[in-house]
Amino acid sequence: MMYKRVLLKLSGEALAGKKGHGIDLSVLSRFSEEIKTLNNEKIEIAVVIGGGNIHRGVSEQAVEMDRTTSDHMGMLATVINSLALQDNLERIGVTTRVLSAIEMREVAEPYIRRRAVRHLEKGRVIIFAAGTGNPYFTTDTAAALRANEIDADIILKATKVDGVYDKDPLKHKDAVKFEHLKYIDSLNKDLKVMDSAALSLCMDNDIGIIVFNVFESGNIKKAIFGEKIGTLVTK
Repeated sequence: MMYKRVLLKLSGEALAGKKGHGIDLSVLSRFSEEIKTLNNEKIEIAVVIGGGNIHRGVSEQAVEMDRTTSDHMGMLATVINSLALQDNLERIGVTTRVLSAIEMREVAEPYIRRRAVRHLEKGRVIIFAAGTGNPYFTTDTAAALRANEIDADIILKATKVDGVYDKDPLKHKDAVKFEHLKYIDSLNKDLKVMDSAALSLCMDNDIGIIVFNVFESGNIKKAIFGEKIGTLVTK
């Protein structure tokens, strides 16, 4: 395998499947089975999930809201998604811990870096909930931060397209896909791999990102085992 410890970034929209909102249990089950396969192969897996399937702070409906309040609602949405994934994983025999950046001890452990690393070393899947715990930061930034804190080998960013393109491939048939991309080029060209804060954090600490299509079965494993899929973003 190429990577021993990975951070998987899942968007909330991915959990919604074709419904477009809420949680599609069939999609959640497929993600859980893929994570179980990797966990059985002794790969240490941490997950960060967005909350866009429940609340999007950048949506039209949230425009009138106070930004801090909207962001806190988004953090709580990620906790809901994290608990759903935990439940699904544990029902198929995968020991899982949810660590929240906002304290809510009745449903999740508080995030403590050393505890997170210890869970990974014991073979548990960990799910980081509530983003960074601060407004004005996205779950992309949370993924970059946590990946660096736990010393992950790579960030796997699961999306609905098979990599990074020079323009939206869902809208433009002539869009060109990048197989390999530098952080600085992604920032300069505003290619939306991740937000600028997350990309800068990865660039400063030299942690790679693989952007790939999560809806193609087996892609998570392919990325970890070094097969050429999606787009690799490095220094």
